[in-house]
Amino acid sequence: MEQTSSREVYANPWMSVREDGIRRDDGSTGIYGVIDKPNYALVIPLDGDRLHLVEQFRYPLGMRRWEFPQGTAPDRADVEVGELAARELREETGLRAADMHDLGLLDVAPGMSSQRGRAFLATGLTEGAHEREHEEQDMRTAWFTRAEFEKMIAAGEVTDAQSIAAYALLLLRERRGA
Repeated sequence: MEQTSSREVYANPWMSVREDGIRRDDGSTGIYGVIDKPNYALVIPLDGDRLHLVEQFRYPLGMRRWEFPQGTAPDRADVEVGELAARELREETGLRAADMHDLGLLDVAPGMSSQRGRAFLATGLTEGAHEREHEEQDMRTAWFTRAEFEKMIAAGEVTDAQSIAAYALLLLRERRGA
């Protein structure tokens, strides 16, 4: 597939939307809508058998959802992903990690978005004050055992695809003995 044109149709401090003209392999033409968002970091805070999650209202869904701390830099800034992970952990939970281990790469929705994310495991945690952004003022945090977390996934209480995929990366890492 070849891009033949591109135009931005919308932008705000968190994302932009563009419409690309395309030519397919058979020569037919069409359009492709793309949501461009900066890359994000997701952090799994792990203390023994406990996982630290955040809960917040997700406006597009119209409901509160539990997930791992995650986010992008303000104003679509390009920030080194390890630094971004430490910042998201501190901002949303107040936790600081002695060790951050890269678990792997995640694509959010590759059929419509260019956004990619990097999942991290945070260990050696110490507690401190959170530094939430204005949009995160309704956020809550709590510790859950792994068994509780897995039950929450099975019950549809945790539905964030990135959190579930990152947890799978953690399980694969542990299975490999890393």
